[in-house]
Amino acid sequence: MRGALGEFLRGRRGRVRPEDVGLPAGVGRRQTPGLRREELAALAGVSVDYYTRLEQGRDTNPGPEVLHALASALRLGDDERAHLHALARNASGTSPVPRLGAGAPRPGLLHLIEAVRPAAAYVLDQISTVLAVNPEGTALMPGVRECGNLVRYVFTDRRARSVFVAWDDMARDCVAHLRTVAAADPTSTALADLVAELSAADRDFATLWRHYDVKVKTGSRRAFRHPTAGLVTLTSEILTAPDGQRLAVFRPTP
Repeated sequence: MRGALGEFLRGRRGRVRPEDVGLPAGVGRRQTPGLRREELAALAGVSVDYYTRLEQGRDTNPGPEVLHALASALRLGDDERAHLHALARNASGTSPVPRLGAGAPRPGLLHLIEAVRPAAAYVLDQISTVLAVNPEGTALMPGVRECGNLVRYVFTDRRARSVFVAWDDMARDCVAHLRTVAAADPTSTALADLVAELSAADRDFATLWRHYDVKVKTGSRRAFRHPTAGLVTLTSEILTAPDGQRLAVFRPTP
């Protein structure tokens, strides 16, 4: 997991332009986009040598103050800040790592996907394996049950690009969510297998995975092309159980 912390820092450093943080662009051509190491180190109040060790995985125990300073210098949002702290804890070995598996759907969640009908509802694990779906959920996303995983469905089932009106937004959110899972369970073989499979199968997934967005999935409004109802806009509500299983319900706005 040491490499993940450095990868995240390098990726975020490459997205911040000097002018974004009040620095002059300077003269000459930059070898890489974004801030130089020395610029970020100065903004965060750490030495260039120390920051370089963090990026290279040679220092794996940055303190909370350093992480806060780096997050501010990199202009990280709340989800990204939490991700940075999780990566640092995993790199230092100071926090236990949960094991996230698919398992059987929780009986209570099975009851709820029937209780919320006619809203479309799904029971998913942390990597979005489809553990259960009600009939309305099957109708809303034709083929999702057969794909077995919501992210796999989004990227590999041709119907998905028609089902989701804003497919690009859905795709970005799915990959950004998987990045948060990678911090929660860095040794997950199920996640590693899914990422390897989709990176080989779909160029869009591979590009988004390298881009390294981070986002915790919460409720949002999405537009769908329903096979019988036509164009519909639904709001999702997501409830997460202690074992990581999630109930996702898509309902119309009252």
